[in-house]
Amino acid sequence: MQILFHGHSCIQLISSSHSILIDPYIDANPAAVVKANDILAHYILLTHGHDDHITDAVSIAKRNDAPIIAVEELAEYLASQGAKTEPMHVGGEWSFDFGRVHLTQAIHTSSVRTVDGQRIYAGVPVGYVIEMEDKTIYHAGDSGLFGDMKWIGQRFDIDIAFLPIGGRFTMGPSDALVAAEWIQARHVVPIHYGTFPLIQQDGGSFIESLSRKGISGTVMVPGEMIEVN
Repeated sequence: MQILFHGHSCIQLISSSHSILIDPYIDANPAAVVKANDILAHYILLTHGHDDHITDAVSIAKRNDAPIIAVEELAEYLASQGAKTEPMHVGGEWSFDFGRVHLTQAIHTSSVRTVDGQRIYAGVPVGYVIEMEDKTIYHAGDSGLFGDMKWIGQRFDIDIAFLPIGGRFTMGPSDALVAAEWIQARHVVPIHYGTFPLIQQDGGSFIESLSRKGISGTVMVPGEMIEVN
């Protein structure tokens, strides 16, 4: 399986038969090296409703005829925009034709902004554990540190985890380091940092801190692809 990073929290999982896109924030992200119209996706997964996670979801979903997997309230809102959706909830799990999806909690908020600037409740934020082609991927979404990350590490044998380190709006590097220890993933990639001035962090220093704990990690840049062996 290959993993392509599009910047911020946007991850693309590419198997031999499917392309799965998580949290597409591309055209408005100055660091992105592709355009939303360039992306092939069979399914789109959304962790929550904030602009920097869903901006390109509906356009990519419609162009690819790709269902959007999301918490029920967010799924209903996106369905009203003309997208196909697959609603789920925290604790739920379901097998799709690309693999199995488990929804975990995330400590954050979730809302969508309407064209007139109003915010609408979009259900609870989530993380995802995705089992796909004998690999297990954890995307924490936007979250603070929470104790059940220990349970996630016990429940799943995680190959690669994507953890936010930006601070201010999510956990920062220190808490993300604890999360990495609890989750026990074979490899960790920091996300949700460096996109805006308020979430500037040193990804390299975070990876060094992981290494001192005996945890493997990689700083990915937009457009970079890695192989999960």
